[in-house]
Amino acid sequence: MPGDDTAVAQMAPTNGQPRVRTYLQGEMDEPDVVRFGIGTVALVSYRSPIKDTPNEDAAAIIPYDRESGVLVVADGVGGSQGGEMASRLAVTALMQTVGQAAHDHRPLRDAILNGIERANELVLELGTRAATTLAVVEIQGSRVRPYHVGDSMILVTGQRGRIKLQTISHSPIGYAVESGMLEEEEAVHHEDRHLVSNVVGMTDMRVEIGSELTLAPRDTLVLASDGLFDNFLVEDIIEHVRRGRVDGAAERLALECRRRMDTPDAAHPSKPDDLTFLLYRQTPPTH
Repeated sequence: MPGDDTAVAQMAPTNGQPRVRTYLQGEMDEPDVVRFGIGTVALVSYRSPIKDTPNEDAAAIIPYDRESGVLVVADGVGGSQGGEMASRLAVTALMQTVGQAAHDHRPLRDAILNGIERANELVLELGTRAATTLAVVEIQGSRVRPYHVGDSMILVTGQRGRIKLQTISHSPIGYAVESGMLEEEEAVHHEDRHLVSNVVGMTDMRVEIGSELTLAPRDTLVLASDGLFDNFLVEDIIEHVRRGRVDGAAERLALECRRRMDTPDAAHPSKPDDLTFLLYRQTPPTH
């Protein structure tokens, strides 16, 4: 469950739909496990072990109806003024537009795009050069579709470890890996890995929309801030999440990530940072 310092808001829409959950300034001792749609979400969020300021990440679990909804991870850009406020505004904007769309019976896709555009407007209105990345997944039954801005990543892996979906980070290093100019192991240690070329809070922000994917029963969906992908190679993340109960997988992954941040060693990537990730699988945790 969330620690005492984690702000978790739960709001039940007036139409009786499942509760919305938002996670702000996370300081979680163990995963929060939530039934969502036809599956289960396990979510972890905690701040960097080397800083005293609040966790700038934010996340949300936003139902649309009994089998559909939106999962969100936002990472306030480190070093910018108001990164925590920017990520908070982003998840709040999406919560509002998805809730309104559910009430009005309007398409979920439109609600997501409207929410991201509204988030960008709100962050720009702060006038503090604040920014945030954003990873969003639309879930409708077994079908998922990714939307993202920046370098927070979305990944889907099968039970046998096959990558079925992986977003490309909007960054010079992300594009270099995708083009084959850099290997992943080189990229995770690169001095420019922190640079991001597209964020919520830019006048020319763009939203990348992926193709729809139908999840198999034991596929695992991962949404994460770069605190996860800066401490693991993708194949290592897959090994942690593809088997076992989703809550147990989230707990093991969080513990190992914290260990790598706290005690770096030459055998593994290590970068202390705020960390937020969620795992989603269609099978409930008791199966």
